Amino acid sequence: MYQYPTPSMSISGIQGQLLEITVVGCNKLKDTEWISRQDPYVTLEYGSTNFRTRTCTDGGKNPTFQEKFVFTLIEGLRELKILVWNSNTITYDDYIGSGKVQLQKVLSQGYDDSPWPLQTKTGKYAGEVRLIMHYPNANNTATSFAPSAPPYAAPVAPQAPLYAAPPPPYTDPLAGPPAAPYASSTAYPAIFPYSTYPPSSAAYPPSTYPPPPQPYPPTSFPQPYPPPPQASPYYPPGIRITCVDQEESELKLENIQQLHTFS
Repeated sequence: MYQYPTPSMSISGIQGQLLEITVVGCNKLKDTEWISRQDPYVTLEYGSTNFRTRTCTDGGKNPTFQEKFVFTLIEGLRELKILVWNSNTITYDDYIGSGKVQLQKVLSQGYDDSPWPLQTKTGKYAGEVRLIMHYPNANNTATSFAPSAPPYAAPVAPQAPLYAAPPPPYTDPLAGPPAAPYASSTAYPAIFPYSTYPPSSAAYPPSTYPPPPQPYPPTSFPQPYPPPPQASPYYPPGIRITCVDQEESELKLENIQQLHTFS
């Protein structure tokens, strides 16, 4: 059973081993010709070893090669470079695109037929290359796992018990012994939840507010001006002299005296 490589996996013991790579063909290549069909070919570079496929005349965007190459593996080198060109007879060949092929999967599983994308010099998509890679000594290759750091876990803060006794009160070491708690000598009356309403009048002093209403208007009227004439002490009460003429006053006085004598 094959095991997929991981970033922490290290494959060793490949020095001098053989790796077979078959260039099947290309798909959706960038077209560098304006009038005629382009003639692509593929080159493979691994260390100082270079291989080139034949030119697929009029291959256009989807050339087919079906050519096998054998590489001698180098310890520590686990990728190769592929380049695709358009062959020209008179001028220099046109660069179509390039890419990098990772060897981790084929070295661990023994087989890989994945397509590999190509990019132009500006990083644009230029098509893809189909390869079939075979490594017959995959089962004999030593696979070791590099120690990796344990996953980070935040430290757990110590938690206080849910029901803990309250801390003792703070005591100043420079102060004297703590004073005894104040003891109340009087007991508060019990408070009843439901009190009678209205409250008893004996519990409250008699209220003098508001004052009793005063009659209006007041009973004492101001004296008119000028003041009325006062009755003379020489005349009986209830009898007022209203005459101004002296003669008439004297005559009336005589009559009054006579009436008083008869009575």
